[in-house]
Amino acid sequence: MSDAPKPPSGEQKAVCVMAWPAGHSRSPLIHNYWIKQHNLNAEYRREAVPPEKFPEFVKHLRAHGYIGGNVTVPHKRTALEHTEPDERARAVGAANTLWYDGDILRSTNTDVDGFLANLDAATPGWDRGLETAAVLGAGGGARAVVFALIQRNVGRIYVINRTLAHAESIKKKFGARVHLAAWEETTGLLGGAGLLVNTTTLGMVGEPPLDINLRCPASMVVADLVYVPLETGLLKLARERGLRTADGLGMLLHQAVGGFQRWFGIKPDVTQELRVLVEVDLSTTAPGAPKQAAKGEPRPRDKRPRRNNKRGEGLSS
Repeated sequence: MSDAPKPPSGEQKAVCVMAWPAGHSRSPLIHNYWIKQHNLNAEYRREAVPPEKFPEFVKHLRAHGYIGGNVTVPHKRTALEHTEPDERARAVGAANTLWYDGDILRSTNTDVDGFLANLDAATPGWDRGLETAAVLGAGGGARAVVFALIQRNVGRIYVINRTLAHAESIKKKFGARVHLAAWEETTGLLGGAGLLVNTTTLGMVGEPPLDINLRCPASMVVADLVYVPLETGLLKLARERGLRTADGLGMLLHQAVGGFQRWFGIKPDVTQELRVLVEVDLSTTAPGAPKQAAKGEPRPRDKRPRRNNKRGEGLSS
């Protein structure tokens, strides 16, 4: 009896990432890797959807031939209004994963699970006895991180931002565990923190560096949501000091698991092979020479992942 995999059968299922522009997204690379690995008759595509056309497009997502999809900048907040969001999507204020439950188009935010799964894989036991965490930034990525840390029962979460008014909504949403702090307070707060998370775009290719003094306990874990470059200045500094770290690429890969599982009923593995595949893709095009834009979309200026914007949307896509 042959052990060769059986060819895919049945009607092809299609999923897409909806973005504007869409050419920067690594989601097709990740999901099509898993589709091939599990020998599914399916395809993951890019859909470049301008903001003014997104409501109508997502309303008729099934009619466009899709069983679900991902949404990223600039649609992650708008998606809440045109789907049935779960608790975490509402709490974070953004949805990135859509799927059909019968005729209902539901949505969630997998950045929460992606953040936690990445830390669990890269720095096992990171939350054991963790009392205090420091989160840099107050955008969509910060909201996902705060939600995740509350799930792991972290008692004190400092949200550090240059403009405290921008962080007020996070404290209002998540309550007494959240404490707001000004940027100049960072060094003093790190002395008592067990986890530091950068959710800003500082340190990303094309952005200013993150200037920080890591005066902290030797047991502190450092996570950075930025994944271009793969090793940010913050992670390099932390590793030089012997601190355990979790990078942004790991979160990008782990946040993709939830969508794939909802669409195809299979929980895929985040393997070293997949990570290398995406690393190579990230490294083959230098900043200033982006991937080819999808038909009809504006050509992105460079290789950077889409940055946090005024609407507070996150980095992953």
